[in-house]
Amino acid sequence: MKLKSITITILAVLSLSGSAFAQFSIGSDLVSRYVWRGTDFGNAASVQPSLSYALGNFEIGAWASYPIFSDSSRIGVNENDLYLFYRIGNLGITLNDYYFPEANQLFNYKSDDAIHLLEISASYNFGKFSLLGGFFFSGDTDNSTYFEAGYNFYEKDEITANLTVGAGNGFYSVGDGFGLVNIGLTVSKGPGYVAYVVNPDQETNFLVFGFSISLD
Repeated sequence: MKLKSITITILAVLSLSGSAFAQFSIGSDLVSRYVWRGTDFGNAASVQPSLSYALGNFEIGAWASYPIFSDSSRIGVNENDLYLFYRIGNLGITLNDYYFPEANQLFNYKSDDAIHLLEISASYNFGKFSLLGGFFFSGDTDNSTYFEAGYNFYEKDEITANLTVGAGNGFYSVGDGFGLVNIGLTVSKGPGYVAYVVNPDQETNFLVFGFSISLD
């Protein structure tokens, strides 16, 4: 896989584009549970740091999730991802590299090995509505696909509320084909939020508290 060479090329383009609009961003989320696209990853509270560099319509960044504690009942998941993002108007294109450090094989990009999972995704925002589609093209033999629609239906007194509905196949769903895996209500105020998430496919639900810290 040539992800390393792609990253070097993007960085070279950014460095040649000037630094007038360049910006580093750092921060972290603290979450009571790491729930992603309707699936629980590790049954543990987690700290999720992030680092990004944006220039014009380009952004390159890193995001990670580490359990605050781990025992036999709270396994936790260590994850350290890289991404490349480009925005064209309301359309965003992202290349994600999902990596799990405990594998100790950072540069192993074999397509049949789930150490690195590579996904290409597209998002589109129009008014209060949003759409997302993601496709795993390497590291996942099922080539799992996920689609999501969102609606920001409430904004008042510094409180915002969003509804999300997502469906996926492959590792997202219990059976064959697509399943409804993510129905969520997220209410935010300032840096804090609470999300109520139902996964009909797994017949389970979650109530998650999160707090974002930005050091921009």
